[in-house]
Amino acid sequence: MRFVTFEMGNEQRIGLLLEDNQVLDLQKAQELMENQITLPNTMIGLIQLGESAINKSKEILEWIQIGNGEGAIYSLDQDVHLLAPIPRPTKNIFCLGKNYAAHAKEMGAEELPKYPMVFSKAPTTVTGPYANVLSHKEITDSLDYEGEMAVIIGKKGTRISKEEAFDYVFGYTIINDITARNLQNNHKQFLLGKSLDTGCPMGPAIVHASVIENAHHLQVKTTVNGELRQNGNTDEFIFDIPTMIASISQGLTLEPGDIIATGTPSGVGSGFNPPKFLKVGDVVEVEIEGLGVIKNTIVE
Repeated sequence: MRFVTFEMGNEQRIGLLLEDNQVLDLQKAQELMENQITLPNTMIGLIQLGESAINKSKEILEWIQIGNGEGAIYSLDQDVHLLAPIPRPTKNIFCLGKNYAAHAKEMGAEELPKYPMVFSKAPTTVTGPYANVLSHKEITDSLDYEGEMAVIIGKKGTRISKEEAFDYVFGYTIINDITARNLQNNHKQFLLGKSLDTGCPMGPAIVHASVIENAHHLQVKTTVNGELRQNGNTDEFIFDIPTMIASISQGLTLEPGDIIATGTPSGVGSGFNPPKFLKVGDVVEVEIEGLGVIKNTIVE
């Protein structure tokens, strides 16, 4: 199942992304099916419900697949448009730095990290999978892209073991970790350079973990104006997903809806000579096998 947050009129709702560019409104479909609504109207609320929400969503999906659900299925873009699956995370986004060896090298690392390198992006960075991204040209001339797979945490946990880590994964999505390289370098830390408004396009959906056979073998591609810049695979991780979850959670409680961005492959703009930074009008697409595509235009 592919869970989405969408907007219809001025109202945010949650649903399932279907084939043929359609969206199923989960609450509306449940009302039609059962004459009641027990599912929440936010993605974090749905994740917090855990297995009961997943099971109910499966029932609804099976119900509409046999020809029901008229009035609860909308056309994407014509009737509704997608927002980020989690439009406003409750915490900063956890991000893995230099988690692909080739990317670490292109960023000047002389040796690979011995422990996961974790930094964060502010929750206010999040924007939709097809939204415009601000250039912030007043403060940066070195805006860069980083296509990444993100892990969505499904239940609360502290000191999670590697062996149990996947039990805490709700699903996966795509983000573009937009970065102002000059701010990153000038301030000698990552928060400001990583936290510009609109600096985290996300989506198009959270693909439930049950759909993804092997999260450690997904192709990750980023293009700018159709030019292939990044072409990696999650099997290149230096630190795998269980290691990420175990490391972050040792003294910090992970909660439903928390987001862990798993790092980016080589091919970022700053890795070229001369650098290929983003400019107004550029169209950036990040595609991850099994998760879909996000597409964003850089604007003033």
